[in-house]
Amino acid sequence: MITDSWRGFASDNYAGIHPEILAAMAAANVDHQSAYGDDVVTAQLQEAITEHFGPSARVFPVFNGTGANVVALQAMTERWEAVVCAQSAHIHADEGGAPEKMAGLKLWTVPGVQGKLTPDLIDTQVFDIGFVHRAQPTVVSITQSTEMGTVYSVEELRTLVHHAHVQGLLVHMDGARIANAAARLGVTLRAITTDVGIDALSLGGTKNGAMISEAVVTFSDDLAAKVPFLRKTSMQLSSKMRFISAQLLALLTDDLWRRNAEHANAMADRLAAGVAVIPGVTLTSTVQANAVFAILPAEVTRRLQERFHFYVWNHMTGEVRWMCSWDTTEEDVDYFVAAIAGEMSTAGA
Repeated sequence: MITDSWRGFASDNYAGIHPEILAAMAAANVDHQSAYGDDVVTAQLQEAITEHFGPSARVFPVFNGTGANVVALQAMTERWEAVVCAQSAHIHADEGGAPEKMAGLKLWTVPGVQGKLTPDLIDTQVFDIGFVHRAQPTVVSITQSTEMGTVYSVEELRTLVHHAHVQGLLVHMDGARIANAAARLGVTLRAITTDVGIDALSLGGTKNGAMISEAVVTFSDDLAAKVPFLRKTSMQLSSKMRFISAQLLALLTDDLWRRNAEHANAMADRLAAGVAVIPGVTLTSTVQANAVFAILPAEVTRRLQERFHFYVWNHMTGEVRWMCSWDTTEEDVDYFVAAIAGEMSTAGA
C-alpha cells in the first residue's frame, strides 16, 4: 500500500488532465453537434493536423493507443501479412495480443538496439517473399520515443524508412510519446513523420496531458479510405467524438504538446542527474525523453515501492523504470531522489 502523498514515477499515464485540455473539453460541451466526427471540433482538428503534418495528413481520433495501433496496422496489411517490430515494442509486449487477436496479424520480432530497429535488423525478417508457408512481412512498426526511452534521430528515421520502402515495406510509427521525442530533438512533428516518409502514425495525446485521446494519422489516400471502416469494426469510433478531438486540438494549439513534453523531459533529466551521484545506483541508459532506467538493489526497490509508484523493468537485473510527466515538479523529483539516497544509505545494513 502506498502511504506517501507525493507523486509517483510509474507512468505518464498516471498524471491528470492538463487544465488547458479540460477547458477545451468544457468549451466543446455546448449545444448539440453531429455525432461520429461530423462536428465542428473534429473539422478544426483536421485543420490543425494539416498545419502540423502537411496537406496529405488525415486524422481519425480513437479512444486509446492500442486501438490506434490495431486500426492503423489493419489498414496497412492484408490478412496473410505480417509486421516487423522490436521485441520491446508496445504492440508485442504490452497490448495483450490485440494485434494478433483483433487484427489477425503476425508479428515478426527482432531484438532491437535499446528499443530501436535498424535497416540490418529489418532485413533479418525480410525473406521468403512469395513463399506461401510464411506470413509475409509488409509493415515495419517503430516507436518514437521507444519503450526503452530512446529517440530516433531525424537521420535515423530517414535512413530506416527509405530502406524499408526499397524493400517494399510500409512504415508505421507508434507515437504514443512522439511529443517527447520531437521536443528532445528540437524539431516539428512533421520533421519526424511526413518529411521522413512515415506511412501511418498512431498519434498519442493521453501520455502528454490528455484524458482519453489518441488518433490514427494517415499520409496517403489509400490508407485514409480504409481507416473509417476499420475504426468502426474495431470499436474505436466515438459517437461524441468532439470531446476526443478537443483534447488533441488543445495539444496542437499554442504548442501545448511541446510545452508539456519539454517539461516532462526536463524533469527526467533532473531525476537522472540526481540519482547518478548516489553510490550504488547505476543508470542503464542516457535519458533521451521522459524515462529514466536504473539498477538498484532489490531490497531498496521494495522499500521505495511502499512509498512511490514505479515499475521493475527487468526482474533478472533489478532494472527499474521511472517516468516523468507534464505535471511532475522539481519538488517531486528532489523528494524522490532524497528518498532513494536515504534508502541506499541503509542498504544491506
